[in-house]
Amino acid sequence: MSNDDNAQTPHGERRRTVLKAGAGIAVTAAFAGSGIEARAAADVAAPTAATTTPAPGWTNWSGIARCTPKAIETPGDEAELAAALRKAGAAGARCVGAGHSFTALVPTEATLISLDRMSGIVASDAQAQTVTLHAGTRLALLSRQLDTQGLGLRNLPDIDAQSFAGAIATATHGTGKDLPALHADVVGLRLMTPGGEVLDCSTERNPELLAAARVSLGSLGVITQATVRVVPAFNLHRRVFLKPLEAMLDEAPALAEKHRNFEFYYLPFTGYAAGITNDLYTGTDTVQSPSADEDMLRDLKRLRDWLGWFPSLRRWVAGKLIDGEQTEEAKNRSWKLLSTQRPTKFNETECHVPRADGIACVREVIAALERRNDVFFPLEFRFVKADDAWLSPFHARDSCSIAVHAAQGEPYDYLLSEIGPIYRKYQGRPHWGKLHDLKAPQLAALYPRWNDFLALRARLDPEGRMLNPYLRQLFGVTA
Repeated sequence: MSNDDNAQTPHGERRRTVLKAGAGIAVTAAFAGSGIEARAAADVAAPTAATTTPAPGWTNWSGIARCTPKAIETPGDEAELAAALRKAGAAGARCVGAGHSFTALVPTEATLISLDRMSGIVASDAQAQTVTLHAGTRLALLSRQLDTQGLGLRNLPDIDAQSFAGAIATATHGTGKDLPALHADVVGLRLMTPGGEVLDCSTERNPELLAAARVSLGSLGVITQATVRVVPAFNLHRRVFLKPLEAMLDEAPALAEKHRNFEFYYLPFTGYAAGITNDLYTGTDTVQSPSADEDMLRDLKRLRDWLGWFPSLRRWVAGKLIDGEQTEEAKNRSWKLLSTQRPTKFNETECHVPRADGIACVREVIAALERRNDVFFPLEFRFVKADDAWLSPFHARDSCSIAVHAAQGEPYDYLLSEIGPIYRKYQGRPHWGKLHDLKAPQLAALYPRWNDFLALRARLDPEGRMLNPYLRQLFGVTA
């Protein structure tokens, strides 16, 4: 642990870490010469899952999805995109953004298309409070370009590396009881079908196509532009705090009611959860310490590596070493506080359950995780408002989102075999970019407009040129 952990910042708040300073030294000393530390670390940390050996071609962020396409196209405009689709022919094509999906949405042996050259804001409409942007625009760049115009997005996911098209294609979301996912603010789209036809849709013009294309897994064609609702740029006041896990579970619904944005992270085998609130801030001063998230992950991994085989002792040590009074405060532009960087890679499953069932479901998920001594990565719990996109996991349903992570290179099969059944018990709808094993019949029962979407997809792409093997299986397409 670095010497400045828990240090006072120039503004008086303490930096957020999990363990008190010196905890690592204390734990090491307690077990010096016993052999426990070495055995626990060797037995628990050794991964049994396949390691992520780099392969030629494309891989996703975590390395578990990969392919060797016969061609990679990077069109700079719609004419070049149409040419790329013609060149791809019957073999078809898939689009790729930042590669942050863990499911096999992208891999193809045919043509891979990146929209990175189709990036930036096209136009702004001050009266309508909308902007039109190229679909390949990364969220981080979009936030910065909007800010220069005194504008911002209403909400953001916690990672901003994604392209806008990729984010809405998978229903990427942030948190907030009254805040829907990113795609709900899309009021118009421009879509190129596999045959090169350009279709425009909006809330007034062809609204059914808009409802389908807002969340479409890249299966209807290639989205080239999006028109999005924006708001005047705003500042937020963020507070991060620890609570005993049971207190956080009991108070979470009230905290979500009280604050604009609220989420919590359960810290495995510690008895604690970290809450994060964001509220509108009208001041102009800026307060933001460097992120301590990587320090927190390192501390949790140390506890797992040292004491993984002794869960009771692990909890006891964590209870003694964690400073439950530590807090962190920040004040800044919304996009600088809502999205963060994630240097430590992981694999992830996430499901969205009816809001009324959120706490009951996460209690069962936490109980399942605490039966596995190798778990150390925090679980994330968020609130998302309902919307009307056909394949939105939040379709006509206010939801709670529960995300479980496993560090890159460590086993992650239990995300499906042990956590998946709990999600299904609560009618959980999967995040399209995160690991799940649901098939077409199960999805048809969870998504009221599932068959309408499949019919529209078949009409726009009768030859299945935008489908890869994963999507064919997901949609139940055999032709």
